Amino acid sequence: MVQVMFVQGLETAGWLIGQAIGIWNWLIDNILFINMFLSIVIVFFQRRDPKAVWTWLLILYFIPVFGFFFYLIFAQDYRKSKMFRVKEVEDRLRYSAKGQEQFIKNSSFYLDDPLEKDYADLACYNLEEGGAVLSLNNQVEIFTDGKKKFGDLCQEMAKAKRFIHIQYYIIRDDELFASMVPILKERQSQGVEVRILYDGMGGRFLPKRRLKELNQAGIQVACFFPPFLGRLNLRVNYRNHRKIVVIDGHIGYVGGFNVGREYLGLSSKFGYWRDTHLKLYGDAVISLQIRFALDWNYAKKENLFLDSRYFADCSNSHPVFPQRLGIQIIASGPDSPQRQIRDNYLRLFHKARHHIYIQTPYFIPDDAVLSALKIAASSGVDVRLMIPCKPDHPFVYWATYSYVGEMISAGARCFTYENGFLHAKGVMVDSRVSCYGTANMDIRSFELNFEVNATIYDEETTQRLEAAFLNDLNVCREVTKEVYAARPLGVRMKEQVSRLLSPLL
Repeated sequence: MVQVMFVQGLETAGWLIGQAIGIWNWLIDNILFINMFLSIVIVFFQRRDPKAVWTWLLILYFIPVFGFFFYLIFAQDYRKSKMFRVKEVEDRLRYSAKGQEQFIKNSSFYLDDPLEKDYADLACYNLEEGGAVLSLNNQVEIFTDGKKKFGDLCQEMAKAKRFIHIQYYIIRDDELFASMVPILKERQSQGVEVRILYDGMGGRFLPKRRLKELNQAGIQVACFFPPFLGRLNLRVNYRNHRKIVVIDGHIGYVGGFNVGREYLGLSSKFGYWRDTHLKLYGDAVISLQIRFALDWNYAKKENLFLDSRYFADCSNSHPVFPQRLGIQIIASGPDSPQRQIRDNYLRLFHKARHHIYIQTPYFIPDDAVLSALKIAASSGVDVRLMIPCKPDHPFVYWATYSYVGEMISAGARCFTYENGFLHAKGVMVDSRVSCYGTANMDIRSFELNFEVNATIYDEETTQRLEAAFLNDLNVCREVTKEVYAARPLGVRMKEQVSRLLSPLL
C-alpha cells in the first residue's frame, strides 16, 4: 500500500513538473506577443508620466513577463480613488476655506503684516486646492535631536487628560517603543483614549504579541494598508509616510522622526541621526487632528468626526499667544489629484529673492521642481542643498547624487552632511517662510506617499530653522564642480542606472 502511494506521488509530481515545463515553454515561445500585450496595457490603460511609462517598458523588456508582476505591485494608480472622503467634513472644511479665502483676497487678514501680505497668494492656493486653513494663533518649538524630541513627547503624553493620537510611518518594537508603552498603558488606565496608527510597510515587523498587549490594555491600534499572506502587501508602493502626534487637541508634533532606535542615534550603521521635528501649540493642532482623523477613519473604519470632543473644544481652550504666527498644515497623497506639497514648494521657489535652503535625505525632483531651482540659482538666488553623505537606500542615494551635478552646474551649492545621517525634510526661503514635515524632495513624496507638512509664515521661526541649517554646514563637505567631476567611474555608472530608474524610486 505504501509503495503504491509512493508511486502515485511520484507520478503526480512528474505530471506537475511536466505541466510547469509546458507552461514555461509556452511563455518562451510567445514572449514577444505577451510583452506586446502587456506594453499596451501599461501605455494605454494608465495615464502616467511619459518618463515613468518608458521606465516600466524598459523593465518589461529586460525582465519579460515578470516585470509586469512588478508593475502590478508597485505601479497601481490610486489617485483616481477618493479613499478618505468623509463628505460632511470635507464640505465643512471647504466652506471654511472659501470664507477665509475671501478675507485674504480682500486684504482683511493682512492690514499690518507685510510678510503675510507678500505670501497671500500661496496661502490662497493652499486653501483653494487643499482646504488648508490658515491659523495665526500658534507657537512652534523645534527639535533636531531624537533623544530630546522623544523625551519631550513622553513627558507630554504622561500629562495627557483626554486623548493621545499617535501616527508614525515606522514603529519598531525596540527600546524606544518599549519606553513609550508603559506611559500609554498608564494613561489608558486613567481614562485617556489612546490610538496608534502605523503604516503596513513601515510597521511590518511589529510582533503580534505587542499588538495583543496593547489591545488588552484598551489601546486602539490600526494599520494603514495592512499586508496579507504574511508580510506580502500589494500596495507596498503607497506608503503612509506621515508622522503626527496630537495630545488633548492642545499639542501636536509633525516632522521626520519615526519610532526606532536609529532615530535616537543608536544605530552603528548610521551613527548620529540629524532630523527636524516641530512641536506645535495653538490652532494649527486642530488641522493636525483632522489629518489624523481622516487617516484613522479609513484604516479603522471608525468616524472620529462624529465625536465633537476631538475638535469643537480645541480652539476655545488654546491661550492667545502674544505674537501672530501663521501656519498651514498641508497634505498630499495618491488620494488627491493635486500635488499640493510639490506645488507649495514650487511657489516658494518662484517667490524667492535672496536664498533657498533645502534639507532632504532624497533629492529626486520632477522636471518642474528641478527647473524652478535651476532658474533661481541661475538668477542669482543663493540656492543651497544639503543631503546625507551615506545612503540608506542605495538606488535613491545615487539618483540623488546625479541631480546634484545638475544643480551645481546651474550655480547652486550642494553639501553632504558628514556627522551621521541627515533625515531632515524642509525648505527655508529668504528668512521669512519655511516648510517642514514628512515629505522628501522626491517624486515618491510628491506622487505616491501620503505626506503632511507645516508651512510656517513667520520670520523668527524660519530664522531659527536657518540657524540650525547654517550650523550643520560646519559638519558638511561641499560638493564643488571639481569634487563632482573627480568622482570614480563606478559612482558614475551607479548614478546613470539609478537616474534611469528615478521615476519609480
